[in-house]
Amino acid sequence: MSAFAQLNILLVDDNQHMRSITSAILQSAGIRRVREASDGAAALDALRDHPIDLVIVDFNMFPLDGVEFTRLVRNSPDSANPYLPIIMMTGHSEKHRVVEARDAGVTEFVVKPITAKAILERMQAVIFRPRAFVKTDSYFGPDRRRTDSANYRGPRRRASDQAREDSSAA
Repeated sequence: MSAFAQLNILLVDDNQHMRSITSAILQSAGIRRVREASDGAAALDALRDHPIDLVIVDFNMFPLDGVEFTRLVRNSPDSANPYLPIIMMTGHSEKHRVVEARDAGVTEFVVKPITAKAILERMQAVIFRPRAFVKTDSYFGPDRRRTDSANYRGPRRRASDQAREDSSAA
């Protein structure tokens, strides 16, 4: 039995063909509980009505796209689960899109055309190696840093933080 067999997955894409392909990949990995939605608004309804362990969402949908869906899951007062792992799929891999998705609180990112290997690797990452969540005035979501610095020695991580501390101590 697959390690993923007990997961409840919500698959969100406005393209039925893409949902079929992704669903077939999930089924081949032993996942039998796949719920589908054709846009972010329908996906939010599904989250309210069903227990979901992981979402795979398309970037570009109408009326509610994957980025706005992610923001609502992370930040809405009535969110069913703000810590829900969200894997974003997109055919657009430009850096500004990746940054936009990351800054909305996406957990992982996969570029279309998707492969079974890519989807399953991202699922393993979010389930078996989850990142801590961070809350600031302007962001709530998984820690956007993917590596730990061997030189880190305190609560501040940016070079500018150290410069501020040095100038205030003088």
